[in-house]
Amino acid sequence: MSQIKIENNVNGIEGLMVISPYIHGDNRGYFYESYNQNDMKENGIDIDFVQDNQSMSKKGVLRGLHFQKEFPQTKLVRVIRGAVFDVAVDLRKKSSTYGSWYGVELTEENKKQFLIPRGFAHGFLVLSDIAEFCYKCDDFYHPNDEGGLAWNDPDIGIIWPGLEGNYNGSASSSGYSMDGIPIILSEKDQKWLGIKETFKFEV
Repeated sequence: MSQIKIENNVNGIEGLMVISPYIHGDNRGYFYESYNQNDMKENGIDIDFVQDNQSMSKKGVLRGLHFQKEFPQTKLVRVIRGAVFDVAVDLRKKSSTYGSWYGVELTEENKKQFLIPRGFAHGFLVLSDIAEFCYKCDDFYHPNDEGGLAWNDPDIGIIWPGLEGNYNGSASSSGYSMDGIPIILSEKDQKWLGIKETFKFEV
């Protein structure tokens, strides 16, 4: 019997999945299978994951929106400590939902996983004091292959929970806060352009 429950094509975006495990708990604690290849195949997910990554971030850190230009990756993401709001944006040119986004809260309590196929931008906002974030990839990291989009691009219109501030025409974090604390972005993530500017020369 499969140990996972799958929400398929969430928000009407083909290929995006939220996966919830069956958790076996008693007065000692809990046990669950965080990954089972047979269960995945049984639910139509036949992906060869080749690399696991893990990061730690503090509250108010926003990472993204990132994508790979020549070597796209499928990602299976989850949180093992704390909570994040995780977002995927459809960048597949032939998709009927191109430019659409979906976000899901991933926490150490709900133990949900988010499957993001190739052809999406990805990012997350840390909601807890500390968050440890893990993800599997179906291709190895390729230096200098990273692209990005402005996390606050109004043409995408992501609603980041708890975030306050007004768009000033750029991806700068200036003027944005969460619970009165300024949000934190890398220097690189504050320089990405919007979706229309980023892809205006593509056919």
